[in-house]
Amino acid sequence: MPSQSPPRETHAADSTFGAIRQRLDYTLALLGMRGKGLALLSGMAAIVWLASGIYRVQPDEQGVVQRFGRWTDTTSAGLHYHLPWPIETVQLPKATQIKQLKLANLYEGSPPDAADPREKQMLTGDENIVEADCAVFWRIKDAGQFLFRTNKPEEALRITAEGALREVLSHTPIQAAMSNRRQQVAEETRGLIQQRLDAQQAGILITQVQLQRVDPPAAVIDAFNDVQRARADQERARNEAQAYSNDILPKARGEAERIRQEAEAYRSQVVNLAQGEAKRFDSVYQTYAQAKDVTAWRLYLESMDEMLKKASKVVIDGTGKNGAGVLPLLQLQDKAKAGKENR
Repeated sequence: MPSQSPPRETHAADSTFGAIRQRLDYTLALLGMRGKGLALLSGMAAIVWLASGIYRVQPDEQGVVQRFGRWTDTTSAGLHYHLPWPIETVQLPKATQIKQLKLANLYEGSPPDAADPREKQMLTGDENIVEADCAVFWRIKDAGQFLFRTNKPEEALRITAEGALREVLSHTPIQAAMSNRRQQVAEETRGLIQQRLDAQQAGILITQVQLQRVDPPAAVIDAFNDVQRARADQERARNEAQAYSNDILPKARGEAERIRQEAEAYRSQVVNLAQGEAKRFDSVYQTYAQAKDVTAWRLYLESMDEMLKKASKVVIDGTGKNGAGVLPLLQLQDKAKAGKENR
């Protein structure tokens, strides 16, 4: 068989290598170092190989050193050194970059329009069903743990975040989760996610959790809104009744207190008058017991005086007895005449 000639590429490579060698020999000969070319090349190659272990970690990075593929160390920002390849290698992931994970569709790989609506549904503390969406903001806390402790760390974060959100909503009433406790639910979810990720040594730091939507399922949202409106009407009616009660009860209590005080005053007045009459009667009785005739005559005169004050006619004894010379001086006729005119 005829011999085959070597390819052109081989001839070209040999000629190039020969030219480089000749130039190197010529340079070494000028420097007086003929015969030491191989040793010099080996030394330069060794220096370059050793210098390849120097690396810089930027402020927004962390250095992950691997020895034969196994994680051995995590370095911070600055200049560092590792054994040259293939003994050790280094990865420089971004550690300060904030990433976002949305839990709008809880299961990866299924489009939102084709997903089962029950995948988003969660049970609240008062046994109502809601659909909740949230956004989780996170960054790498420990690059070594992030790359080597957890298989698929982002998927692990998604599963952990879903479980934490479900757990927090499971002991939160639906009305509170939809209104005044949204921020508290988000904070509790963030703390629970961080706690579980630290237990897994995932190397992830949760910076924020935003609760974006907490609504009843679409199939019952109209009925739910009707219930909420009815509760709002109930609360309004209760508030109005409470306001009326707060207005009328103080007035009624005040009126009752006024009547009680008037009755107390009347009671005190009647009792005091009765006690005064009783004391007066006792005083008259004691006087009567000491001087019966004088007291009887004085009582008779006082009684007659009271009666005559009210009388419109006066009867006078015409026989001249009983002080006939005194009565004309009293001008009783003029008094009787004046009484008739007044009537």
